[in-house]
Amino acid sequence: MSEQQARRTPLYEKHKAHHARIVDFAGWEMPIQYEGIVAEHNKVRQYAGLFDVSHMGRVEILGKGALTAIQHWITNDAARLSDGQSLYTPICYPSGGIVDDCLVYRLQEAHYIIVINASNRDKDFAWFQENIPAEAKAGFVMKTPEDGDKWALIAIQGPQARSMLNALSTVDLTPLKHNQLTTTTLAGIAECMAACTGYTGEDGFEIFVPTQKATVLWDALIDKGAAPIGLGARDTLRMEMRYPLYGNDIDQTTNPIEAGLGWTVKPEKGPFLGRDAILEQIQNKPSRRLVGIQLTDRGVPRHGYKIFDADGQNEIGLLTSGGFSPSLQQSIGIGYVPALPQYTKPGSSLTIDIRNKKLAAQVVKTPFYTKPSEIA
Repeated sequence: MSEQQARRTPLYEKHKAHHARIVDFAGWEMPIQYEGIVAEHNKVRQYAGLFDVSHMGRVEILGKGALTAIQHWITNDAARLSDGQSLYTPICYPSGGIVDDCLVYRLQEAHYIIVINASNRDKDFAWFQENIPAEAKAGFVMKTPEDGDKWALIAIQGPQARSMLNALSTVDLTPLKHNQLTTTTLAGIAECMAACTGYTGEDGFEIFVPTQKATVLWDALIDKGAAPIGLGARDTLRMEMRYPLYGNDIDQTTNPIEAGLGWTVKPEKGPFLGRDAILEQIQNKPSRRLVGIQLTDRGVPRHGYKIFDADGQNEIGLLTSGGFSPSLQQSIGIGYVPALPQYTKPGSSLTIDIRNKKLAAQVVKTPFYTKPSEIA
């Protein structure tokens, strides 16, 4: 969108009112931070944070061919979903490379919503259009991401997120489990959908709210104590959980197996795009793996930095994400290395080239961060 004016979400003026620093992100004017990335990160881990994710694409699919088409596009198995459930999945090319990763929500039989990355809105929708199976086309309806903008998308994440949202809901959200979805009225706004999903590793919800009422819900959640959070802290939060970022950790050149997403691949469901190539990866083992890395020397790793062996003599890979973890007070990163024990086993020594200095690092188990309540 370099030659077009950047788009704004319905909450843009709220971001300005909260003194956000606005940046261009995938053609959208989005808040990168408000009071600072570390402070916002800690608010989410300790209390509750509020994210505007209305730039994400929402593709609504209806009709008796809806499930058939979705099953053709994704590696995971949407047939196992009941009404009000969702799943995470890659979408793959026939080569096994990743078109995008997404969430598939089943509202009811023959009615689904796929949430895709903002940077891939047009590409994904075109891919779906080009790959509708013939047997799915009768009675099949697919709405555009622009149609999906009838909803704004707001995420509230953190240990206090559920109680804050529940206080505004006409439906008790307490029993809702991860990857479940319910329709409710929030802050007097009818026809909201609260999905127990998120990108931070914390408890919380992603809320579909009618666009014209988005600012009302935003203000109500701020009044309950949620802090506005920008894209900067969203990135550090997801990186601590080793959640992949499309364009960094996964893309058309990577496949789900080497990226550690084998749990999302369900070849037993039958044919889908990329199945043969992915099965070959499973059978023959990938030549590289995406691993978690922690610096033992002082420095901050970044996307694109080169990974070397323990002696710093041989370049073996590339960091796809990196930065400082506010929760761990450690520098961490994610990168692809050869699928050999000396490079992938936790505790293995590596070096990272940071500004022409070889800094010591080691492979660590991921996720990097574990919630205090989950530590035995």
